[in-house]
Amino acid sequence: MEAFFSRISSLLSAKDLEIFKNEYNKPSFRGVRVNTLKCTGDKFVSLVEGIDKDKVTPFCKDGFYIPEDCDFGGNHPLHHAGAVYFQEPSAMSAASVLKPEEGDRVLDLCAAPGGKTTQLASYLNGTGLLWSNEIVKSRANILLSNTERCGVRNCVVSSCDPETLCTALSGVFDKVLVDAPCSGEGMFRRDKAARDEWSPEHSDSCAVRQLKILNSAKKALRDGGVLVYSTCTFSYKENEGVIEEFLRENPDFELIDCEESFGRRTLNGLACRIYPMDGGEGHFAAKLRKKETFDGGIYRTAHTTNPTDKKKIPAFVTDFLNDCFYDISDYSRLLVLGDRVYALPEYCPDVKGTGVLRAGVYVGNIKKNYFEPEHHLFMSADIKNVKRVVDLSLCDERVRKFLRGEEIPVEDNIKGYTAVAVEGIITGFGKVSGGMLKNKYPKGLRLL
Repeated sequence: MEAFFSRISSLLSAKDLEIFKNEYNKPSFRGVRVNTLKCTGDKFVSLVEGIDKDKVTPFCKDGFYIPEDCDFGGNHPLHHAGAVYFQEPSAMSAASVLKPEEGDRVLDLCAAPGGKTTQLASYLNGTGLLWSNEIVKSRANILLSNTERCGVRNCVVSSCDPETLCTALSGVFDKVLVDAPCSGEGMFRRDKAARDEWSPEHSDSCAVRQLKILNSAKKALRDGGVLVYSTCTFSYKENEGVIEEFLRENPDFELIDCEESFGRRTLNGLACRIYPMDGGEGHFAAKLRKKETFDGGIYRTAHTTNPTDKKKIPAFVTDFLNDCFYDISDYSRLLVLGDRVYALPEYCPDVKGTGVLRAGVYVGNIKKNYFEPEHHLFMSADIKNVKRVVDLSLCDERVRKFLRGEEIPVEDNIKGYTAVAVEGIITGFGKVSGGMLKNKYPKGLRLL
């Protein structure tokens, strides 16, 4: 750690350096962010014992600190329901700096495991387009699982190298987030492996890769668009150094104010650094704008996926949707690939050659003469739009049984495919017959 502290000493005053070192004798921060697509902060606090409504993180209004003595964790039904995402508090800062607006087209280029993507999805609130990419396939599958759990419906998840993806999607996005792979110095307090892997040489090599990723990301941004570059490290070379070199190479970009009060300022007061003494494990964020050209910053032409060009939708698929939902307008852009049915986002670029794992909502599968729904369909649905719901309280013993994959008894007047909710938050679905719900909760997600 001495080599690490030696590097940090050039970034902090002598007094702050001692404070910084002392932080490494304290427990690391634990955080949880409420997924506002499915829950509110007030509702979450009322349902979980040990969470203080006044202990909101400075990095996100929907983020809360988890006290050391609180056992709230991943087996809690609200986590299964997608109502929350466990996230290191300062990691919430990058999406807050980018701050998408409803209707925006947003690219999260290095998105796994999904914390920032699901936070960006909350900003978009089901509108626009969220494209979430992760080059490592195994991590991309985790990203996909988290977007499904959190009920994100307007998302394309891909596993593609940044250069190929951003070239294919040139000029498509209003906003781009590059949460770049880094030396992970902000994880040292809670991750011994990150400490053991660290070396000055590793940090320097990260900076080279980060600049390369940033130079790929710029291609996907429209003129006038905004790009946020972030890391979870303290290294000047990986943070300010990358931004300074990028701006030297790209005069069509400018550094703009991150417009947030958390952390401490750097790069002439425009970018943000967060240290453990600022309430988080460690993060950096800088906000860049691509200057507009004579065309006024309009989108470049991009081919879109047209569902009408694909396999015809069988009538029994539409019949199924009408049977389960009051309003099926969200499923007007259905796409059939093989036996799988997807509901595409309102705007969806042509996904060919971009390593797409999923576009929009995985609605279900076409069998010989019937339709079988998928978990994502119900997880992404508005409970008010679902015709049949079994809504359980947290204290109902049927909640744990459902999460274990067991059949559960329900009201006699229900029949057919039915959403299962916990405290009004859809958690999965099943098929009801004779007063019993046959469980459709995915085997890989079940409690042991």
